[in-house]
Amino acid sequence: MSLTDPDTDPAPGPPRIVAFGGGTGMSSLLVGLREQPVEVTAVVSVSDDGGSSGRLRKDFDIAPPGDIRNCLLALSGQEPLWARLLDYRFQESELAGHSIGNLLITALTRITGDFDLAIRELNRLLRVRGRVLPANGGKLTLIGTHTDGTKSTGEGRIATSGKPIVSIEARPRIDEPAEDVAEAIEQAQLIVFGPGSLFTSVIPPLLIEGIRRRVLESQAPKVYIANIMTQPGETDDMELIDHLDALERHSAENLIDQVIAHDGTFPEDLLASYSIQGSVPVRYEGGLEQRGVKVSVADLLDRNASSARHHSELLGMMISEFALSMLGKPV
Repeated sequence: MSLTDPDTDPAPGPPRIVAFGGGTGMSSLLVGLREQPVEVTAVVSVSDDGGSSGRLRKDFDIAPPGDIRNCLLALSGQEPLWARLLDYRFQESELAGHSIGNLLITALTRITGDFDLAIRELNRLLRVRGRVLPANGGKLTLIGTHTDGTKSTGEGRIATSGKPIVSIEARPRIDEPAEDVAEAIEQAQLIVFGPGSLFTSVIPPLLIEGIRRRVLESQAPKVYIANIMTQPGETDDMELIDHLDALERHSAENLIDQVIAHDGTFPEDLLASYSIQGSVPVRYEGGLEQRGVKVSVADLLDRNASSARHHSELLGMMISEFALSMLGKPV
């Protein structure tokens, strides 16, 4: 489906966008969409097992809060001091490494008795412009299968295995998402995947059968926002087309209608610093157009950032313009 095809849904109001992912990549997109004339629901993968999130997951038997926290802050309508407060990370004592936001989510989970309910309450308390919903409300463990047939259990081990990843599965098996997640997908007029860690943030929501089924049944165009750089240990040596192949392997069908990618221009010093880490630009050498996938290439790099991240405002404007033009509304 072309993003410029008019939508037959006569429902008034701003375009309804569902975005799948997690981590800093998804946060960059959400910051850009926050001020756009769209209605966004972020469905965030919850499977982290490292750092503060991993410790809280283990100590309090809850879903890891870190990626959810980042996305809530990205869409928060509260004054900036709130974001600084909730993002504050202790450097000393037994609290070292924990952020206020992670601890707040943990406490709210204890108070409400439910992680899902705690996140929905935080949406209200932070005046989130849109919604941030966990793809899964409980602890989820990812298992990666490598090209040599071995398996790695947990995000941390998957990323540090040093072996190419063929597929990802999740335990426990979750058949259906929460009702509001299902409803958001069914009503979506544009579905976005990424940016973010391919195997541990972008793909995991599709491991929930009810999410995968609804995404495939949806008539909404589906966009993949390509990462700017490869992720060491996770997408080494993978070009853009390899990222798309992996995403569609886990959906079991052709999924993506349009890809948005960075144009490949970088400051030399930035490339050099990433090269030391074993990270290179995600290249596109052609081949997607023959599959009927439209590719949009633009300079999406935030050149004021110290790392290779998407320019939030430009990315948000691009997605918003796609959604508005698709509905035949003024851009």
